[in-house]
Amino acid sequence: MKASDIRDLDESELSKHLAELRKEVFGLRFSNATGELDDTAGIARARRDLARALTIARERELAGQPHNGN
Repeated sequence: MKASDIRDLDESELSKHLAELRKEVFGLRFSNATGELDDTAGIARARRDLARALTIARERELAGQPHNGN
């Protein structure tokens, strides 16, 4: 999912998306550890998508807080 698509999500949809991505990363890592995973590049894609969503969530969190100026 593109960053622009993630930015279009509201807060509840973003939190659901983050939960899904975390489950996906966990599942892929588990499959890789047990030797069932054929496409190991999927782990990197899933981690990148998770990082992208977490970055947007953090941007929103910081935008809602007043800046201290230090």
